Formats: sequence, structure tokens, C-alpha cells
Amino acid sequence: MIKCRIRVIDTFGTEPAYNFDDYANLHGYRTNWGHWNLNPKQYMTMFPHSPDNSFMGFVAEKLNNTEKEAIQSNKVNNMAVVYGKDANMWKGKTKYLEVINKYMEIHGTVYYETHWPPEMPMFVKNHGLLPQHELQRLLRKAKLFIGLGFPYEGPAPLEAIANGCIFLQPRFNPPHNSKNNEFFRGKPTSREVSSQHPYTEYFIGKPHVWTVDFNNTEELASAVRTISATKVEPYLPYEFTCEGMLERVHAYIQYQDLCDTVFLSWPQNLAQRFSPSPNATNRITFPQNVTGHIRSPNATKVLTWPPVSSMQFQVSATAQSCTNACQEHGLTCEPTFFQFINNKAIFDKFNFVCDSIESEANHLYPAFEEIAQDCYLQKQILLFSCAGHHPKYRRLCPCRDFRKGQVALCKGCL
Repeated sequence: MIKCRIRVIDTFGTEPAYNFDDYANLHGYRTNWGHWNLNPKQYMTMFPHSPDNSFMGFVAEKLNNTEKEAIQSNKVNNMAVVYGKDANMWKGKTKYLEVINKYMEIHGTVYYETHWPPEMPMFVKNHGLLPQHELQRLLRKAKLFIGLGFPYEGPAPLEAIANGCIFLQPRFNPPHNSKNNEFFRGKPTSREVSSQHPYTEYFIGKPHVWTVDFNNTEELASAVRTISATKVEPYLPYEFTCEGMLERVHAYIQYQDLCDTVFLSWPQNLAQRFSPSPNATNRITFPQNVTGHIRSPNATKVLTWPPVSSMQFQVSATAQSCTNACQEHGLTCEPTFFQFINNKAIFDKFNFVCDSIESEANHLYPAFEEIAQDCYLQKQILLFSCAGHHPKYRRLCPCRDFRKGQVALCKGCL
């Protein structure tokens, strides 16, 4: 019982395939992190990029209306600040910065003692390493905050956007992952990182965040010209405010029970009550009296959170993760609900033709193999995973809705 009360602060996330030790050793997912056989929800991340884990987050400063008005009146429309206080982050970026410098005065905050860092172009106005309050003052004047591709997923872009900057970042094509990028190699995640800061790309977006191909000088120049003429207010997503974080942590403390035994499938008589939506062949409509207060023969208490009424079922495309399949429909994957769809009745309800139904330990299951027409159920509860994809499989994905500005919580979670 003590182990289930552990929480691990985990910046980049730990996926179930890396967490379950026996499986990781057998299938090549063993790294120096993970392999602790925890409930994946016990890992708490800095951003909500890994729905198999819990999103802890952090708090950024939220401005009052008077401060917002003062910032907007004092913005310098042709002023840009580069995200990168280490000179090595600027290496090989001169070409991009020359394009931006045609439209904006570029400022840096790179530490150096006596000699100008050779990686930094001479047209940059470098302020040296600044204390936090002076950096805040600089961001409140600047119009643009420029990402150079590294560091990944830090807090600075959110702080810049909260101070009224527009964040410009590079799009990665192909996405960065543990197979093609040294930084991610050895980390317990198979994430495909499509930009320097995916959270700002997907959850904030334009006009506050522009994600472009920095190697395409025309696209980059066009973006900078548009940004120069665009007015934005300081913006901070609710989940990164003090109130938003307290709301989320309160919900975890009050409702998230990771010490209870859960079951691998719904009782058959309940599964038979699923009915396809008339408007979507891949979505489950629950009877009105199904609220999630369902007791399994193996459970020690009633399962109530997140409420199952927030669940929406999706079938992924081949070679698509459940994370992406849910995101395509404006939802988030909810691994807690895998136990509700890990049932052969689901294959019947949605007219999958199963020549065979196997139950195996595999982080991609439950899934359907179209060519062989084989259906697979999950055998190991620690391997229920929103992450992972394979060209052979269409995955069965439990998605849920979420509160605006608070992706960790469903609309009915409080």
C-alpha cells in the first residue's frame, strides 16, 4: 500500500512500455529511468504531453488588468528576444536570425565573461545573463520571443506569452524522438516532438504562438511580417495560474485513488448495453443510468473518478497512437478507461470481423489487425497505454472531454 502513494516528478513523462520492468527488458524498452512497475498515473509531468501520466504543471505569474494595459502601451513592435541563455543554443542559427533581423531588433541574454560568444551574430544586442526581474522587464517591452529549437518544453515561452510576447518557434520535420535525437535517447518515452514547445503549439496556437519551418526563409519572413502587425494581449492558460494548479492538485488529492484494485474488463451484461452513436461509427453512447459507479468483482471500492460519462470511444487509424487519435477529435486520451473497452463485446458492437481474439501483454492492445483480421485484448493492466502505434494495428482508444484551460480534468470531474 505504501508504493501506490508514491508520486514521481517527471519532466518528460514515462510511458507504460518503459515502466513495466519485465516487458521493458523483453522488448527493448529498458532505460535508466522508469521500470518501476508503478501505476503510470503516479508519474507527474511538467506539461500535459503524456496522458498516461498525471499533469502536475507549475505556476506562472498572471498579470492584473492594470499591468496588462501598461504592457500593451509600452510594447516595442520591432523588438525581439531570443530564448537561449547558453551560447551553444545559438550555434548554426545565424541564417534564421538574419531573416528576422530584417524586420526586428534582436536582443539576447547570453552569459559571457570577457569575449563575445562566437555563436552569437554581431547584430544581436546582448544583455548578458539577467536576474529574473530584469528578464521580465525585457519581455514586457519585446514583441517577439524567438525559440531556436532548444531547450525543449521549458517554462520561459509561457512566461513570455504571459508578458504579451508572441512566441515564434521552429517546426521539426521529421519530429524529434528517441531514435533520431540524442537529447531524447534513453528517456522512457516514444513521443514524437513536432516543435520546440508542443504544448504552446497545440493548446495555445495563433495569434500567440507561431510554429513555422525555419528552413523555409519565405515562410519565416512572412510570419515575422504578420507578427509585426499583430496585436495580442498578455495571455496565460488557466491551468498555469495559481488557481488552476490548486484546482488540479485538489482534484488529485480528493479523487485520484491509485491504491485501489481495478478490473480488466466490464462485466458482460454491462458491455452489451453499449450502442453506437448514429452520427459516428466509432463512438460509444452510454445509457443515461451508466455513471461510472460500477463495482467489479475484483475491485475493493466503487470506481467513480474520472466519471465514465466523460468517455468517448475512438478507433485510431493504422500507425496512430491513441494520444493522437483522441487529439484529432478535440479530446484527450484517458488510460483509466481502457479497462472499460478491453472487452470482446466492443469488437462485436463496432462490426470488427475477428477471425481470432487473443489476450496478450502488449502496450498497443486492445487493438485490431486489419489484414489478418485478428483482435487483441490487453492482459497486463500496467500496459494500458495511450502512447504507441504500429502499422499493423488500429487501436481501441478511450478518450474523454476536458475543461477549457484545464486538460487534466474532464468537464464533470469537479
